[in-house]
Amino acid sequence: MTGALSIRIAIMGSSGSGKTTFINEASGSDFAIGRSLESCTSEVQATKPFKLNGREVTLIDTPGFDDTSRSDTDILAMIGAYLSQTYEHGAKLAGIIYMHRISDFRMGGTNKRNFKMFRELCGESTLRNVLIVTNMWSQVASDLGEMREKELENNFFKGILDKGARMLRHEGTQESTHRILRYLIHNQPATLLIQKELVNEHKNIVQTSAGSELTRVLNEQRERHEEVVAQLRKDMEAAIRDKDHETREELKEEIQTKHEQILKLRCENERLEAEFRAAKERLEARINAIEEKYHEQGQIVDALKEQLETERKDREKLAIEQEQKEQRLRQLEEENANVQELERLNSLRELNRLVAIRVELQEELRKEEHQSTKESEASGSGLIEDVVSWVKSWWS
Repeated sequence: MTGALSIRIAIMGSSGSGKTTFINEASGSDFAIGRSLESCTSEVQATKPFKLNGREVTLIDTPGFDDTSRSDTDILAMIGAYLSQTYEHGAKLAGIIYMHRISDFRMGGTNKRNFKMFRELCGESTLRNVLIVTNMWSQVASDLGEMREKELENNFFKGILDKGARMLRHEGTQESTHRILRYLIHNQPATLLIQKELVNEHKNIVQTSAGSELTRVLNEQRERHEEVVAQLRKDMEAAIRDKDHETREELKEEIQTKHEQILKLRCENERLEAEFRAAKERLEARINAIEEKYHEQGQIVDALKEQLETERKDREKLAIEQEQKEQRLRQLEEENANVQELERLNSLRELNRLVAIRVELQEELRKEEHQSTKESEASGSGLIEDVVSWVKSWWS
């Protein structure tokens, strides 16, 4: 689905903050939900579009940066690849929802890291399209929850709330999810900072704001590891002086482990680039497969349309032929009716003619009888005169 009535909304937040549950409640999807400390969303996944207030809404589920099965490098590469790839294909987000557990007692390092990465992904210009959604209210007393809500508004989330973001409660029902989504569905879709950096400015993902933040975090971790290694070396020197071979071996293993972690952290930037490229390639392959599927379906649809068009034309041709037959039949019936009417009229005229002839004949016959009567009367009068003359002559 495309067009002004089709919108996309991303759901972000820490692992276990209820992102997937919110999405399933809102869309009727059946994405897997984590029931323990293990993360369940390890890939960016989108719901099938669903109707809400005349809009076709697609929700995008994203893993948190504290994922138990993927590193922050993997998560940033995955999210960056998805957002840039879909943006290149013309898709923008009408809104971003950041989920936060009201049941969290304090804003620990994990929450702070997740929210910092969220800020770097979004940038400042899209904050009017951002909603901070607190959930899991049933797990805290109402007065305690309201107190934490005030603390979040006045401290942790104050910066983005002052710049146009809004903070809402999720009550754990589908109606609540839809009420929240209605705040976003009429928004003008916006370009996230990471989309602008990767696509419009053609930056390497390491050079983006989110990439720079991840590099800073990784450097801090590396420096902490190096400090630990320095301390372990001092401890190992002391163990050597004390000839404590067991402690020395343990420290040696710890130093080796820390060295491996430091080396891994030093390679994370290169790995971020490689993972980003690989994730984009996987997405492109998926998009191409979907487009190919749609193309094949389109060909099938076109063939069906052509078949239906042929059948329609055949039906129209048969209808025309049938109409022509019916029209010819009506013409024949009209002609037959005209012939019958003509025959009736001719018969009537003939009958009238015969009646006239009969009348004429009757008139002629009447005249002849009249004439015959006259002649008979004339003949009878002469006979009497002859008789009278004979009688007179006899008497005389």
